[in-house]
Amino acid sequence: MDIKERLDYLVDLINEANYNYHVLDNPTIEDVEYDKYLRELYTLEEKYPDLIREDSPTKKIGGEVIDAFKKVTHEKPMMSLSNVFNEEEIRSFDEKIRKEGINPEYVCELKIDGLSVSLKYKNGVLVSAATRGDGITGEDITHNAKTIKTIPLKLKEPLDIEVRGEIYMSKKVLDELNKEREKNNEPLLKNARNAAAGSIRQLDSKIAAKRKLDTFIYHLPNPEDFGIKTHYEALEFMTSLGFKTNPNNRIVKNIDEVTEFCNEYEKKRNELPYDIDGVVIKLNNINDQLSLGFTARYPKWATAYKFKAELAYTKLKDIVFTVGRTGQVTPNAILEPVILMGSLISKTTLHNEDYVKEKGIKIGDTVAIKKAGDVIPEVVSPLLERRTGNEIDFVMTKTCPICGESLTRKESEAAYYCLNKQCDAKHIEGLIHYASRDAMNLEGFGDNITEDFYNIGYLKRVNDYYTLDKYKEELMSLEGFGEKSIIKLLSSIEKSKENSLERLLFALGIRHVGAKTAKVLAKTYKNIDALMNTTYEELSKINDIGDIIAKSVVEYFQNEENIEIINKLKEHNVNMGYINNNYQELEEFSGKTFVLTGTLTNITREEASQLIENYGGKVSGSVSSKTSVVIVGEAPGSKYNKALSLGITIWQEEEFLDKIKERK
Repeated sequence: MDIKERLDYLVDLINEANYNYHVLDNPTIEDVEYDKYLRELYTLEEKYPDLIREDSPTKKIGGEVIDAFKKVTHEKPMMSLSNVFNEEEIRSFDEKIRKEGINPEYVCELKIDGLSVSLKYKNGVLVSAATRGDGITGEDITHNAKTIKTIPLKLKEPLDIEVRGEIYMSKKVLDELNKEREKNNEPLLKNARNAAAGSIRQLDSKIAAKRKLDTFIYHLPNPEDFGIKTHYEALEFMTSLGFKTNPNNRIVKNIDEVTEFCNEYEKKRNELPYDIDGVVIKLNNINDQLSLGFTARYPKWATAYKFKAELAYTKLKDIVFTVGRTGQVTPNAILEPVILMGSLISKTTLHNEDYVKEKGIKIGDTVAIKKAGDVIPEVVSPLLERRTGNEIDFVMTKTCPICGESLTRKESEAAYYCLNKQCDAKHIEGLIHYASRDAMNLEGFGDNITEDFYNIGYLKRVNDYYTLDKYKEELMSLEGFGEKSIIKLLSSIEKSKENSLERLLFALGIRHVGAKTAKVLAKTYKNIDALMNTTYEELSKINDIGDIIAKSVVEYFQNEENIEIINKLKEHNVNMGYINNNYQELEEFSGKTFVLTGTLTNITREEASQLIENYGGKVSGSVSSKTSVVIVGEAPGSKYNKALSLGITIWQEEEFLDKIKERK
């Protein structure tokens, strides 16, 4: 698909989504999808302005006006807000404002998930209520707005004034309505936002009245006409007139306090009686707002931070196969890039053939994805209602995508393996794994460099890393390399010789031996020779080892090629023993399971985990009844809340470090 085709596709898709959302109150794509497509459209139109279509949604502010209601022209456009999705983008918004010579103070407001409304009063009496519509022209919903108890029909002062805000439905009301509709065999209302929009568009105001809608007012379009200097003063002024404003609004002095507010309410959102999907960040000073002005669509002085979606929805464009260091061939989903929990996701593993077939995933599906353990993205399910009939069934490859050899599916496993010992992909992945941070930590050896060195012939097996110094002159002559970069690579290789045994065991790529298991083996056997001479029976008796790992370790050290590699590493003086740095197990840590959450400021998570293990503890990624202690840094997540609910001991970062210092 070329650039013009992609632009046309995005324009048509977003326009249709706008119509379904704003006119029919029946959204056909999720908010996170809409945001993703709109952002992509903006980016492409900035690069290719000559291809911008006249009907591009970037030229519009809201939706459309339906014919059932009288049209109302807004004296000032009801604009949308730009979106930011992570802390980096929040800070970028702040930097743009500071570049204009402004020292900003902000007001943070909860972004209510409802329907925008404009209310006009003459002599303090409500004369009209209108939806946003397309931003220029809205729909007259005065007859329904009058049924909402928090919209005053008469103000406390006889003013001519317009205010703007959000009509919403509380979670409790939605739940009650759906229980009643279920009894009457009526279709359930999908969510509070749709329910509110559908209610306010009823031609019969009696129906709207029964829906118990509510409002928060958050904007005064012309505060300077009332002598108001700040946005927060405007909120207080509107409250004094009888309007309902949100009590959770807050003045913040700097961007650090903005991010704190966003993190705070991202955690609290489920505790609120109404739905929110983010935080609105506004410059407080009205003169600063006026000096910054607007783009064609957004005010430059405000933005909306969108909460990280627990689920994201995107198109699965293709399924490709990769070969791992053990020879396992894995299907991987190639996705249209989508933001999920602050990260841009474009690819994720589909694990194996059984996983894909059990979930019924097809190429071309729109799929829901989530982050397992808040870290690894995974495909949850296809959206069957989005299928068009053009999707393609998944077929597991029966040959290696690299060497072409037939694959073998092992008994009791769902995975297929390439058994060709000469398969390039297996060797390259093994080399990449050996150099990785949690293994031997060969700094500078990224995937591309490792693959280049393999293809040139300098690296074939892991012991070849320690002979690269012979080719120093040749390496420096390669494009993109110089003396400093090669010296850095060689220095990192030399430093790796001092690593403790557990790093080497993990780096060797023994099947089923991860970093934690490698640490258990290293602490138990102290040196590699003792481990090489152990038996299956001895291994299987060790806690956290088990039959599968024991069998895999024994098989690895029975392989002559593996023994040869280890002997070569010994010749290059790679350390083969466990280095405990004279740590002794401590009572506070020994045999206990720890979980880390939040941002640690004085130590990295890796360093903290290492210390816990050195002193006899274990580190887990999730909180359960078996967790002994949760160590909390700044802005802790759901793990902290779960620990509180289970009554698990909480240590702040400072308390954790103090316990270690005391023992030292």
